[in-house]
Amino acid sequence: MLYHSTHEAKQVRSNLCRLYLHVWYHTIQLFKSMSMISIIGSFVFLSSALLQQGEALSVDGPSILSRRAVVSALSTAALSTSAIAPSAANAATEENPKRSFRRYPSIRFISALGDPKSSSGSESETWGLWRDDPGPRGVYLKDYDRRLKANNNVAPAGWSFDPTDWWVEEHGLIMSTPEPLPRKSVNKETKEIIPEKQYVVTGDREITTVLTVRDDGTWELEKGSLYDVTHLPCRSAAYRGDTCAPMNANLKDFPVKPGAEMPVINGCAKQDYAVLFVLGEVV
Repeated sequence: MLYHSTHEAKQVRSNLCRLYLHVWYHTIQLFKSMSMISIIGSFVFLSSALLQQGEALSVDGPSILSRRAVVSALSTAALSTSAIAPSAANAATEENPKRSFRRYPSIRFISALGDPKSSSGSESETWGLWRDDPGPRGVYLKDYDRRLKANNNVAPAGWSFDPTDWWVEEHGLIMSTPEPLPRKSVNKETKEIIPEKQYVVTGDREITTVLTVRDDGTWELEKGSLYDVTHLPCRSAAYRGDTCAPMNANLKDFPVKPGAEMPVINGCAKQDYAVLFVLGEVV
């Protein structure tokens, strides 16, 4: 929606600020009696509710705030609050009290392949990791010629576009390619290389748990299935091939509904990926 006055635009931002305060007020009331994992889940839930309201407040072009940006900001605030600082993930350590966790400064994102109904599998060597939300750093498909091709396939945010292997999210934004998901860790006492790595993951719904990925490609969740820790509104797919080009996309196919497959693009081999929110890691 295009606002026709500065006053209207300011009113939109004022409404968003009030929504933020509403979220903060209700979450603070929960701090006294909830576990770490429950608090994180509440932030994610409230953030989603905020954005359902906020979507109606967008201006012409990208939304004022993306879903992932708000969830990342609010969940990080929750993780940083002194009321919950003594433990990074109390509920996740019940079966192994000797574990300790390192919280990330902001939420990271895993791109995962596997049976949604499974709690374990293989081929995690094909999974990827975005250390920052790739959406706000992306380029809309409709702007490919002007903002990528005309700039030697370098995005304004600085990442490089590979014409034969590129990623798109649910709003039609071309994203940076995720780095390979790290599957090794280091013992902090002995400095020994451990052929596995553990992450705290969630899907912006009911389950927050520990994901273990191993150097041999196997993976497993301590609780729930891959579907349970998939953030359904975040859709992503890789489009690959020598004849695969952004101008072949049908812009009417976007945005993609939560949980739906990404659209086919003529000339491209498509691979859909689940998106997992990553809150931290075992250290």
